[in-house]
Amino acid sequence: MASFNSIFFLFFLFFLAVCGQAHPNYGDALAKSILFFQGQRSGRLPPNQKMTWRSSSGISDGSTAHVDLSGGYYDAGDNVKFGFPMAFTTTMLSWSVLEYGKRMGPELGNARAAIRWATDYLLKAATATPGKLYVGVGDPNADHHCWERAEDMDTPRTVYSVSPDKPGSDVAAETAAALAAASMVFQKVDPTYSKVLLTTSKKVMDFAIRYRGAYSDSLGSAVCPFYCSYSGYKDELLWGASWLLRATNDPYYFGLLKSLGADDSTDIFSWDNKFAGARVILSRRALLIKDPAFEPFRLQAENFMCSILPNSPSSTTQYTPGGLMYKMGQSNLQYVTSITFLLSTYAKYMQSSRQTFRCGSLLVTPNVLRTLAKKQVDYILGENPLQMSYMVGYGPRFPTRIHHRGSSLPSMSSHPEAFGCDGAFQSFFYTSKANPNILTGAVVGGPDQNDKYSDDRTDYSHSEPATYINAALVGPLAYLVGSYG
Repeated sequence: MASFNSIFFLFFLFFLAVCGQAHPNYGDALAKSILFFQGQRSGRLPPNQKMTWRSSSGISDGSTAHVDLSGGYYDAGDNVKFGFPMAFTTTMLSWSVLEYGKRMGPELGNARAAIRWATDYLLKAATATPGKLYVGVGDPNADHHCWERAEDMDTPRTVYSVSPDKPGSDVAAETAAALAAASMVFQKVDPTYSKVLLTTSKKVMDFAIRYRGAYSDSLGSAVCPFYCSYSGYKDELLWGASWLLRATNDPYYFGLLKSLGADDSTDIFSWDNKFAGARVILSRRALLIKDPAFEPFRLQAENFMCSILPNSPSSTTQYTPGGLMYKMGQSNLQYVTSITFLLSTYAKYMQSSRQTFRCGSLLVTPNVLRTLAKKQVDYILGENPLQMSYMVGYGPRFPTRIHHRGSSLPSMSSHPEAFGCDGAFQSFFYTSKANPNILTGAVVGGPDQNDKYSDDRTDYSHSEPATYINAALVGPLAYLVGSYG
């Protein structure tokens, strides 16, 4: 029989182990959140592709318009390349590297590779035909009626673009933001590529300003209801100008910012609504450089934070019983990750400038914002009432029936024959079996307002992953890796 001392010692070791794991493994989550983008790749896959159940696809994209539009990312669980969310994804990945790249360790190179897979495509989309910006490949209405792999899809790969007579200020300004942000990511490691990105960004932004209009109005059912520009295009002009100002310091972009009069209040941040994100970027100058011209943006950023904080008298944000921010029923985690990025990043600026602010009587310190941000990340990674990670492949329990064609269908290596548009619905879409391929790192739409999650492939509003959900989570994860190891 073991002595009391040995039992106590074993208990003590167990206690240390538990205490040492008092938070999720942020390093593992960061690596997987970036690896996910390999599962969304379109185009010819490279030899170092780690997600090996995927194969090359969409190689002839753009051929109907006699241009090369291969590459880029499929936005979510479908096989369409939507330029609007892809550009936002790229901007957020780039912002993550700019703010937290030093905390990414060995994942920094992988993050850059994920950005470059997008920017190589966006450069082609912006320069293939003078006077046009290509903003989509694949007929979304036809695609959404089929359940087939990207590798053997047979739906029309229709090409969509905006132009002077069919403007798209929103998608153009978002593309400009993506290219400008990425130009800073590559400034030191590939200065030639960085210059190409910035030069192209300026041209695309000029197009967005000169030919004003919403791309939803120009393209109709090609982008709606999938990625309509519900918030209009003023927020993207503000966002694009903010990124170009940061990349160039050109006062022209500050003049543009002032001329927009974009003072709309908001309590959300997403691929569609960029007001809050732009204000956080611009508040950086007020906080770190002490430029009084940017004080109005700082105040707007703080008003946004006050609308999010649960104890703030001006909060307009719901929380689930388990503590998850709850903004909308469809793909709620996209708002959670995006807002969490802003909480983390504004806290960083506050810390650097030793600033605090108030929401009524509530004193807001950097730690207040970081605590809320950490709670959201921890919830996503499994610290929630269901004890389920909402990141596929992370933790002992995660969604296994995600709404994703490639993940839910056998890979080319195990089933080389094409399924056809309707051939896979009964056997692979409506089945209760787990997906055969693990889309490692994918963050799904998430639980409902009562912390419930059914893990149902047919329930796309909760079970579908998307590039913009992941892209916004990379920064907060990198911050937490640097803080907690």
